[in-house]
Amino acid sequence: MCGIVGYVGAREATPIILNGLKRLEYRGYDSAGVAVINGNQIEVRRDAGKLSQLIDLVAKSPVQGSPGIGHTRWATHGAPSARNAHPHLGNSGRMVVVHNGIVENFLELKDELTAEGVQFNSDTDTETIVHLAEHHQAAGVGLVEAARRTFKQIQGANVVVLLSADEPDKIVTARIGNAGGVVIGLGENENFIASDIPAILEHTRRVIFLESRQMAIVTRDSVRIETIDGQEVTPEIHTIAWDAVAAEKGEYRHFMQKEIHEQTRALTDTLAGRVDFKESRIRLPELNLTPELAKRIQRIYITACGTAAYAGMVGKTLIEKIARIPVEVVIASEFRYSDPILDENTVVLAISQSGETADTLAAMEEGRRKGAIIWSNVNAIGSQAMRVADGYISMQTGPEIGVASTKAFTAPLVDQYMLAILLADLRGVIDDKTRKELVADLRLIPDLVGRTLEREAEVEKVAHVLKDIRDCLYLGRGINMPIAYEGALKLKEISYIHAEGYPAGEMKHGPIALIDKNMPIICLVPKDPWHEKMISQIQQAKARDGMVIAIATDGDEIVAGMADHVLWIPETPWMLSPVITVLPLQLLAYHIAALRGLDVDMPRNLAKSVTVE
Repeated sequence: MCGIVGYVGAREATPIILNGLKRLEYRGYDSAGVAVINGNQIEVRRDAGKLSQLIDLVAKSPVQGSPGIGHTRWATHGAPSARNAHPHLGNSGRMVVVHNGIVENFLELKDELTAEGVQFNSDTDTETIVHLAEHHQAAGVGLVEAARRTFKQIQGANVVVLLSADEPDKIVTARIGNAGGVVIGLGENENFIASDIPAILEHTRRVIFLESRQMAIVTRDSVRIETIDGQEVTPEIHTIAWDAVAAEKGEYRHFMQKEIHEQTRALTDTLAGRVDFKESRIRLPELNLTPELAKRIQRIYITACGTAAYAGMVGKTLIEKIARIPVEVVIASEFRYSDPILDENTVVLAISQSGETADTLAAMEEGRRKGAIIWSNVNAIGSQAMRVADGYISMQTGPEIGVASTKAFTAPLVDQYMLAILLADLRGVIDDKTRKELVADLRLIPDLVGRTLEREAEVEKVAHVLKDIRDCLYLGRGINMPIAYEGALKLKEISYIHAEGYPAGEMKHGPIALIDKNMPIICLVPKDPWHEKMISQIQQAKARDGMVIAIATDGDEIVAGMADHVLWIPETPWMLSPVITVLPLQLLAYHIAALRGLDVDMPRNLAKSVTVE
């Protein structure tokens, strides 16, 4: 979950590294540090807490030189502390490491190293890496070979970056398994390393992505890519089109608020080039979907984690309703352990904002191992989930900085709607009239999103009413049942209020026991096929003195007469309604958290990119 930045070139490394780490704060972390070669020695500054504390430390005790590496750590082994913060020095003080992932055999390695007299100065698994590399270097090999031998010894999914004062002209990094990304940024007489693109985007847009079991030897003048076994690789150089300004908050108080409002633009971009409104056709060229393949598909497994999994639940309804293909949604962390029944006629569709989520990548690997067709729906261009798939749909949202995902939730809803139409068309299970109606409905989405977001002030008023609650129940049915789950998750993530999402029809099978005047119930009641059923749920809640906040369609007088508060949305085609119903819930969670004075963009214990199991 950590952020990594490295620099080698003629400029001072420290400002570049600190600025890069600042752009990776959205990933979540509990300590930070930097290491720079100054003359003939390595200088390290690190501290627990926010990056601002490290910046203050560097201001009081400057560190100069180049090259350098920096890190923001999310604790897996050892408590958050200055002692356990990265970078970690070897016993000689001549080599230093930063690391993302988990060294699964670190206890065994630590015992071996301790028996040889190595002294450990932290509680981390990371420290074993630098001691191993020093051990190999002491045997008379250079940094690159010492690193290679070390990479072969450590088990698990890991990203490692090593720097040595004995060879101060280079940085060595490797990606082992699915521990997260490694981006090599290409500059003029300087080069960069990062765990994500925003860290280096202000310096270069030309990048190389390391694949699993590849290592890079980076100097100011060159980048050499090899497999860990020593075979040289000719990498593909990508040009990134993002603008660094897009990662700034602008007029908004928090990135999350900005990204909620960016959904109008993001969904416009999602449709651009993919929907032919004149011909009423969907085009998803990167999916590599042919009529033959579409007709061959007998089942789809959607696999994802958290917010992305709830998007997949909406996708299940859409694909089964429109394309008539059976769909199962499996949480990615359970997928490979469930021994899923897969074959060449099965699709595994992985949904991921980061494209680097370890559990999701592992699910894709399981699908590959069993011969399934692998697709991905990913926001991060060039990420692992995109590269290893047989076909993909890229979310057109741009960088999402806030940890709690918003625009990268609504984009896959529309992506899966388009996928369902395309599959139905290629399989011949949809008539022209229905296809034209479904495609035409897409034209409405940007305007409906914009009109809903214009009502933010109404949501903020309700947030004032709810800001001191301790518990909350979210209810939805049918295609909006997953939106109840997502709404509850958003409230939990950023406001730290206990919330549960529930299928509304299940309320009387247990949760109804919780309802009283102190339990707010948020009900999703748009004009959809489940509208009358949801009216019944509101009646049951009101009969027990529950406070009801309804998400309802403009002009619904029945709901207006029953609910304590109504957050109105414009009338929307029911299959696209989740794109709209989720917006007030995003805003509600945001404003409640902001009113409680919490760190909305970086909630405690969470990270944007979950790269460990």
